[in-house]
Amino acid sequence: MGSNKEVPACKETVLVTGFGPFGVHKINASMETVKLLPSLDLERELGIQLVTKEIPVEYSYVKTQIPQLWELYKPKLVVHVGVSGMAQELTLETQAFNKGYGSLDIQGCVPEGGVCVEGCPDRLESAIDMRKICQNVNDSSCDVLSCISTDPGRYLCDFVFYSSLHVDRTRVAFVHVPVLDKPYSALQLAQGLKLAIAGMLAQVREKDSNFKKAEI
Repeated sequence: MGSNKEVPACKETVLVTGFGPFGVHKINASMETVKLLPSLDLERELGIQLVTKEIPVEYSYVKTQIPQLWELYKPKLVVHVGVSGMAQELTLETQAFNKGYGSLDIQGCVPEGGVCVEGCPDRLESAIDMRKICQNVNDSSCDVLSCISTDPGRYLCDFVFYSSLHVDRTRVAFVHVPVLDKPYSALQLAQGLKLAIAGMLAQVREKDSNFKKAEI
């Protein structure tokens, strides 16, 4: 599922995930968008190693595999992408929630107690300034518009976002994309996502650089 090539130690890794099929989304717009990123020259332009992964719409998979992906790739930036039937724009989520997961996944399961990470805060926010990212996308010549959201929806999108924020909230983002061709194609969404990723990576790099300077 996704690219699995080894990551050279000298390269910063950007991990981007999309979701597999679920419900009415037999073809998930998130993964269709993510699959196009390698063709858009992100690695050369941003000086990164791009890793893309498809995540099954399963709570247990997210709970076990997301921490392992962090450990395996030690990413500079993680961007999770999901589809929303309500979205009409590239929707940048600012926070995720720990409780309230009562909707069944594709295996007919829910997490124990409806909780993502037991004993942790009810809400976690990304340290990435999504309003700046939103403005960057909207001010560009890209065909795609962007907006901000504070509620990822208490399903797998919210669940995977919280799972990664729990690991390191300084370098995690979540983006909801609309259903394909309502109104954007997968290529248009990928081009908008590329811009968003570039802005997110710039923020993370700047914060990491400032942190290193403060340590000297």
